[in-house]
Amino acid sequence: MVASGLPALAEEVARDAGALLRGAFAGGRPTTATKTTPTDLVSEADTAAEELIRTRLAAARPEDGILGEEGSNSAGTSGLRWIVDPLDGTTNFLFGIPQWAVSIAAHDGERTVAGVVYDPLRDECWSAAADGDALLDGVPVRGSERSDLATALVATGFGYDAGVRAAQGQTVLRLLPRVRDIRRLGSAALDLAWTAAGRFDAYYERGVQVWDFAAGALICERAGLAVAHLAPAPPAPAGLLVAPAAIIEELAELVDP
Repeated sequence: MVASGLPALAEEVARDAGALLRGAFAGGRPTTATKTTPTDLVSEADTAAEELIRTRLAAARPEDGILGEEGSNSAGTSGLRWIVDPLDGTTNFLFGIPQWAVSIAAHDGERTVAGVVYDPLRDECWSAAADGDALLDGVPVRGSERSDLATALVATGFGYDAGVRAAQGQTVLRLLPRVRDIRRLGSAALDLAWTAAGRFDAYYERGVQVWDFAAGALICERAGLAVAHLAPAPPAPAGLLVAPAAIIEELAELVDP
């Protein structure tokens, strides 16, 4: 599947969804509901942004499928499916914390062929095609080339289930003495985008869903970073690890129990 034109379409749609979300964010705390647990929140803004994205993509490419965090799920007939997180970092959004993003990726059944992560509040847009560079606002970016884990700044995130969070706390306990520091900002998509741009050296997290990382993982890969999938570590589910090739194996040993 040729990715020509797909990043541009994804960026255009992500910017429109971002404008909707930016307006809702400025308007105060919106109506919320819970999903899997009392701490797993969704807002009217999530669903409105996903509807906007679904409608725009369907108008531009009616034969494509779409998989969205807030319920959109159609296979399509073209062989290409869009994977959408309309608002990654919902808890931050609802608490007025300016750290959230729109994530849109295109998958051809075998691999992710295009991805965009858009930060509406900073107006920063990361994008990549499977055969191109990772870009930030159209300018190529490269990930960290750090070779010393002890000086690495590592991003992560935590799940919603209390048992999973307890296990993730033990991972942090192992990792924290071995790295420069750890950051937990609350949006997996932005964590990946920032890692691609070298703002973090590495990122890991268990429990992320495909819509959280589809775009960001491609952007990291095209930025020259190694991307590995983490096996489930009950009670924690599977996850993702992104790091410079020189430290990914050492880091993987620490994040696996």
